Amino acid sequence: MGRLFGTDGVRGLAGVDVTAELALNLADAAALVLGRSARSESRRAIAVIARDPRVSGEFISAAVAAGLASAGVDVLDAGVIPTPAAAYLVADTGADFGVMVSASHNPAADNGIKFFAEGGRKLADDIEDAIEAALDRPTIAVTGREVGRIRRFADAEDRYLVHLLGTLEGLRLDGIHVVLDCAHGAAAGISPDVFTDAGAKVTVIGNDPDGFNINDGVGSTHLEPLIAAVREHGADLGIAHDGDADRCLAVDADGNVVDGDRIMAILALSMSARGKLEQNTLVATVMSNLGLKLAMADNGIDVVETGVGDRYVLEAINAHGYSLGGEQSGHVIMSDHATTGDGILTGLHIAAEMVRSGKTLAELASCMTVYPQVLVNVRGVDRAGVAGDAVLQQAVHQVEVALGGQGRVLLRPSGTEPVVRVMVEAEHVEQAQKLADDLAAIVKERLAV
Repeated sequence: MGRLFGTDGVRGLAGVDVTAELALNLADAAALVLGRSARSESRRAIAVIARDPRVSGEFISAAVAAGLASAGVDVLDAGVIPTPAAAYLVADTGADFGVMVSASHNPAADNGIKFFAEGGRKLADDIEDAIEAALDRPTIAVTGREVGRIRRFADAEDRYLVHLLGTLEGLRLDGIHVVLDCAHGAAAGISPDVFTDAGAKVTVIGNDPDGFNINDGVGSTHLEPLIAAVREHGADLGIAHDGDADRCLAVDADGNVVDGDRIMAILALSMSARGKLEQNTLVATVMSNLGLKLAMADNGIDVVETGVGDRYVLEAINAHGYSLGGEQSGHVIMSDHATTGDGILTGLHIAAEMVRSGKTLAELASCMTVYPQVLVNVRGVDRAGVAGDAVLQQAVHQVEVALGGQGRVLLRPSGTEPVVRVMVEAEHVEQAQKLADDLAAIVKERLAV
């Protein structure tokens, strides 16, 4: 059996991969591992649990709550709220840990279970391994007054809303018209309320979750409805969330998409100018566009690169005390205000910078030039052979020489399948495509299995 925890918790088809039994057992194991500190202090551990609107979230979160309470953990059930809200509330309440039931941008039939450590932080790999190992151990036997209580976290949404508004430090969004796409997900209701309370004029789509329509043709993976709505209503910008609202993509008044790289560029320049960009450094992944790195260099901002995945961005932020990082996909982490990517927070601060600067989103996004990026997946190859093949590495070097500093090449082996991803950026898409195709052919020839 492979490792149960993936890059973002446990995830799969609800009722098949993610069952009530698994949820119960994981909760019991988490109580053993994450409640250890409370037990050493002779007190009962406290956990915040939450979910997105998927119908399967009802039975999975109920099983999680039952598993925790039966292991002596007091449960604060926040109901349907965004993932970053759950993380914030773990920190805000001083809870020992938190549990989020969500499959983020996945289809409605999927679901997942993600844990947060004390302070709302993502779990380290060794802690996830400890929870997985604890699945095979005897359960914690508690009786009588030692049994945990399950209580509704009545003001969870209000506390999160107040927190988000507080990050604006009194700045108002009066005069800004925003279209919000809540992906029929956890942002529904909350995101519109936050932007309205901040003074913006708000138009909403994807705001009617029924348990089955999350991410269905809407949200950050389906931007067409948002683009159409922004144009139809003459809005200043559009903000798209995913199912659990931990990411944000934007659309300018003309319907042009502003991805995570451009969002990071906008926020980094703003924070740097206001002395809020810690160590004047932005954290991005190796898949972020070369244009982001060049724009930051032109403005004296350092860029630290990590592997692909917001957990690696978070690791760099936490290890070195940086204040901003993220991914092209729209996971943006503003660590002065959040312990994880927060799509509503990010959207608020995009709009805030429009107000602060007096510029349109298109004008702000023009701070970086996006280099055409071509990605070719080469299948049926030995992904472990990339680094050790001298002929292949020489071919990569030749492509880099051909690009002459005005582009880049990246070979990225898949972590789960026999695939090598060939990524080339260049000034012109035709050049990028040809170089990527040529390099992909060499990968196929050298590493075929």
